[in-house]
Amino acid sequence: MNRPAKFGNRLYYTEQELADRQKQINTQHQNDLVDTVAPDARVGTGPPSHWGERARRPCKQTSLAVDPPDGQTPALLPEARTRFGGEPATNNNPKADSWEDFSYYIRCITRGVVGSIYPVVYGNGQEIVQAPGYVAIMQEMVHEARIIPLDGRAHASTEVRTYMGDPRGHWDGNTLVVETTNFLGNRTSASANGWGTPLSDALKLVERYTRLGPNEMRYEVTVDDPKTYVRPFTIGFPLTQEPGYQNFEYACHEGNYAMFDTLSGARAKEREKAKAPAVQKQ
Repeated sequence: MNRPAKFGNRLYYTEQELADRQKQINTQHQNDLVDTVAPDARVGTGPPSHWGERARRPCKQTSLAVDPPDGQTPALLPEARTRFGGEPATNNNPKADSWEDFSYYIRCITRGVVGSIYPVVYGNGQEIVQAPGYVAIMQEMVHEARIIPLDGRAHASTEVRTYMGDPRGHWDGNTLVVETTNFLGNRTSASANGWGTPLSDALKLVERYTRLGPNEMRYEVTVDDPKTYVRPFTIGFPLTQEPGYQNFEYACHEGNYAMFDTLSGARAKEREKAKAPAVQKQ
């Protein structure tokens, strides 16, 4: 997301840096094809590495953040720093009093607009369908579907709010511009998978989809939330059409045993603690 300081305001890698990164990708690809682990390796419970999705080619950018020029997302406002976005999947010892302690992504509800399109560990497909007067965008992970009118209609009343907001689109030359407002506040963030500091109900997103060739688009989204960040910022990266790729079913709730196991495990710990004899004070 944010650019390493050593690159300064440089948005793109050099040709040599890209070549070095391609070698790393090729090596990782070969490692992923190995079906068994080494005899002396520590074995985990996760799936084989080739089940995940990895880059086929290196990204040319040094960061996803393209504005400000230094590639750093702006500072949070003091009140925003106090918001809790729910426990993420990366916390192995989460607060587990209730299902509401977990992020909306972990609860299989949503990753929000920007959290849905960032490149992550898997499920990165975007199916974009253009019809007369509308564009529909279907995200592979958490099966979000956005229906974007292009007929110039006004946004819905501010009383109508949703996780994915109220989008309106128009064409600026060959660029599809989508402005989205009417978000529910304190739900999802501008980070990967939508967890992290939640955005507010003042959020406005402006997305730009620009076709660069038969198989590539340029995607940019400006995040403008005056209740959360000290200034707007823009994230941008290419979207590449891969031959033969299709979205897979995302059956999140059907396989979400982690939620049940975490909550039931927390209750079991509480029962054990209640049974333990009280420690006598000396």
